[in-house]
Amino acid sequence: MRVDLSGKTALVTGSTGGIGSAIAAGLAAAGARVAINGRSDTGVAKAIARLREDVPDADLVAAPGDVSEEAGAAQVVEAVPDADILVNNLGIFGAQEPLDITDADWRRYFEVNVLAAVRLTRAYLPGMTGRGWGRIQYIASDSAIVIPAEMIHYGVSKTALLGVSRGFAKHAAGTGVTVNAVIAGPTHTAGVEDFVYELVDKDLPWDEAQREFMQKHRPQSLLQRLIEPEEIANLVVYLSSTFASATTGAAVRVDGGYVDSIVP
Repeated sequence: MRVDLSGKTALVTGSTGGIGSAIAAGLAAAGARVAINGRSDTGVAKAIARLREDVPDADLVAAPGDVSEEAGAAQVVEAVPDADILVNNLGIFGAQEPLDITDADWRRYFEVNVLAAVRLTRAYLPGMTGRGWGRIQYIASDSAIVIPAEMIHYGVSKTALLGVSRGFAKHAAGTGVTVNAVIAGPTHTAGVEDFVYELVDKDLPWDEAQREFMQKHRPQSLLQRLIEPEEIANLVVYLSSTFASATTGAAVRVDGGYVDSIVP
């Protein structure tokens, strides 16, 4: 199966590193023109330089702006007025005692993890429906289903994304635009390494730390390892293609085979 996204423009939020960068690379390798988003001009420029090393022929566009704020989102839309593919990847996470999560913490997680995606969907969905083709995806998490006790606010924000995705899919029904959520499992990024070491012995070598984290804190995983960003990207690229034209309103799992009935 060869995915060809030539002639399509994609915007991937939070794509200067981690999962977002892998998604951007995958879409670029499939021929899409990809807009790279991050909060700063410098960070975006560095990310584009790195991506061009991995995908030499990549057609990349700078789209800096903090999309968790209205002004930042408007800046991004000004840089990329139209998109055929929108991947709402931006997200924050972190461990916190449940009763210590303040109102300000809850608001911040919803601004970044939920409202950023909603405001960009409002910006780009009308153009997609007008053209009769488009792909919108929300990078959710297994934490949306099995809420972790150590980060309830994160899990609930990802649960909200499942509802947002389903609702916009219904709004776009019959237009040629598909809207889906991608339920990603624990993924190996620099930020996740830091998170793992918040929960296990900091003196453990990485392989042992990862194994202990999965056994103690994510026993639901059948994969029993962290997922690589490229494995998430592969599903996103497929859902962005014509091969996935009948998949919409779905929550598609690339979570390592979580067993939902087991509580962490």
